[in-house]
Amino acid sequence: MEISKKDQQARAKWEYKGGTRPSFADNTKPGQESVWDYPRPPKLVPDQRRVRVLVGTEVIADSIEVVRVLETASPPTFYVPPKDVAISLLVATDRVTHCEWKGRAREYVVAGVPGAGWSYFDTIAEFDSLKGYFAFYPSKVSCFVDQERVIPQPGGYYGGWITKEIVGPFKSGDKQTAGW
Repeated sequence: MEISKKDQQARAKWEYKGGTRPSFADNTKPGQESVWDYPRPPKLVPDQRRVRVLVGTEVIADSIEVVRVLETASPPTFYVPPKDVAISLLVATDRVTHCEWKGRAREYVVAGVPGAGWSYFDTIAEFDSLKGYFAFYPSKVSCFVDQERVIPQPGGYYGGWITKEIVGPFKSGDKQTAGW
């Protein structure tokens, strides 16, 4: 998929692009990452930590071959390869979302939990490697990085995973953070 004029306009509206931390950014401690150091456009980073996603005790995903998407002002979103996902527990919906960076994604019901996951099916060229991978909302299902339970990104719109190594503040999709 090519970058449309509408996507180019949406990309241009972002105030922060990871070059400089704003004055309101939290300070990092050793071993921490600031979301304000992440780039825009987002960066794809392979991660070999164990990522697990569960609904109750049902394992939805279990992988050590995930990709983190790092984007200015957001905690990382973890994408799991389809080979490590219990596909039989996912049901595609008709809902399609669009990201000006990555492309078009389909929403999934995950083990009976509506809207708990998504997967890009029509990607902008630089994000083709995400096509078919699955991401999950830690506000709707239980997500873990190694043994740490993930905290969901505030606001409910974005699917970032907050762990002890990540500092913000984080965009939430509300009016105050909309242009971050």
